Amino acid sequence: MKRHRKSRNKLLIFTIPLLILALIIGVYYYATKENSSEQTTKGKESPIITQPSETQSSGKVDSKNDQNSNLEKLVEETFSLSKEGMVQNIPFVSGKTEWKEVNKEWGKSDHISETAKGRYEEYKSHHATIGYADQTVNDIRSYDSELQNISLNEIKKTVGQPDAIRYYKSSTVDQMILVYHATSSTDLLWVLPVKTEQEPNPKVDHISLFTQLEKTPNQQAKKPNQQENQTISEVISKMSLEDKIGQMILAGVSGTTMDASAKQLISQIHVGGIIFYKNNFETPAQAVQFVNQLKAGNSSSLPLLLGVDQEGGRVTRLPGGLVTFPPNKQIGQVNNPDFSFKVGTLLGQELKEFGLNLDFAPVLDINSNPNNPVIGDRSFGNNAEIVSKLGVQTMKGIQSQNVITTIKHFPGHGDTSVDSHLDLPIVNKSLKELKELELIPFERAINQGGDVVMVAHILLPQLDKTNPGTMSKAVMTDLLRKQLGFTGVIITDDMTMGAITEHFDIGKASVESVKAGSDIILVGHDYNNVVKIISSLKTAVQNGEISEQRLNESIERIIQLKGNYSINDTKVGNPNINEINHSINNLLNNYLH
Repeated sequence: MKRHRKSRNKLLIFTIPLLILALIIGVYYYATKENSSEQTTKGKESPIITQPSETQSSGKVDSKNDQNSNLEKLVEETFSLSKEGMVQNIPFVSGKTEWKEVNKEWGKSDHISETAKGRYEEYKSHHATIGYADQTVNDIRSYDSELQNISLNEIKKTVGQPDAIRYYKSSTVDQMILVYHATSSTDLLWVLPVKTEQEPNPKVDHISLFTQLEKTPNQQAKKPNQQENQTISEVISKMSLEDKIGQMILAGVSGTTMDASAKQLISQIHVGGIIFYKNNFETPAQAVQFVNQLKAGNSSSLPLLLGVDQEGGRVTRLPGGLVTFPPNKQIGQVNNPDFSFKVGTLLGQELKEFGLNLDFAPVLDINSNPNNPVIGDRSFGNNAEIVSKLGVQTMKGIQSQNVITTIKHFPGHGDTSVDSHLDLPIVNKSLKELKELELIPFERAINQGGDVVMVAHILLPQLDKTNPGTMSKAVMTDLLRKQLGFTGVIITDDMTMGAITEHFDIGKASVESVKAGSDIILVGHDYNNVVKIISSLKTAVQNGEISEQRLNESIERIIQLKGNYSINDTKVGNPNINEINHSINNLLNNYLH
């Protein structure tokens, strides 16, 4: 009996642990199975984190695609609303809502600032600033965080190239402004940091929906900006054929005061602008008097472009003992973008003091041929990066003074051994070779908001066997417009230079130039040349060789340019030469000594 009990006890000692172990295994197996089943079910909705797979990586792609898609929709929605004068999450209409309605809806603003353009009231909780002309909302600025996720590339990809690009620089910001015309009176502005090599695709800082309100009779009294109250198409529709052709001419004048020929140019022919040379200016007082005479005599509804070649170095036109800037070659050796920007700023200031609004600068040619007789030290150097970087900063400096810039001499005059003032240079380079050197600074400057491109009298046989750049569709339309995406104004180099007059009839050459894509024909010398060119262009339109629609395209760009810079025919007083010289000397002492 005792033996049996002992055996049973031994059996229990072994059996109980086995039963416990079996129970644990069972519970574990059941839990694992349940967990596995649950993970499988969840896996239909999202991948299992512990096992990366193709499904998982495509999920990331889908997520990114969804985000891009959402941003594109936001861009499209922003454009769609802008046509109604509205911005997301803001219940007001630009050009219609009155201050009292804003005040009723949103209450007192956090901050009010007065500017030359009007009054701005900031509402921090709404991430918005509302601008007013008198008591009407005319500028809605949104700093919405969703909009700030949108990048430059997403804007251009979704809605294409802007109608204009502007720039704004202060001690705290350096911004580019993409301008899209929402309606005839309202622009949608996307404000972003300027592109840099470190950040080639910046994100939006804010948007602005700006409406040009109808002016009161008092405000309309000033003649120079009559076109501001009308759409560009309305202005064009009221222009005669002769007026349109006139706007496409930028003419030189002789002498130092307004003679009969100069009077004809501005009161009868209605040229779009005047170019001045050194022999037009003797003293600051005489120069300003001459400029003011031309402004007062302009009987066109559109103000005059008034330009000079004020590059610095050996190419300067303004009188009065202004301190001469070092040539671009020396500025290139300093190789400081800040210095270049400040030089540009002072060049712009010089023009502004003399009542001028268009600088035929900066030179973006790369001086790659040491035998070049016309560019030389006018270039920042033989290095594409240095020329691009310093040229763009000089351009921005000039623009900061509300002076129009001209990047020249497209597509690059640096590798020539003939002076185009005397004869026609030939550059036997392929498009691929040009893209690897000459075109780099022009492309950068265009992307950074170049206003006007001056095309050179250069024959590029691999692009066009018979026509120099100024008469070539391959150069102006196919390369400059289509490949480089330039939407601004194309101007020819002076058509009275030997490169043209030694080989072509100036009238026929100008007709070919307009057909090929130029907007403005530069006629630096001789009133009779202007008359001949205008006659040739008029005949070409009348016989159907050039369509009036083709002229309208150029006129639209010219009016847009004048509007972007608020060009006007307001007279100016005598310039303060001592003040300008003081600023130039300070700058040169800081950077050169």
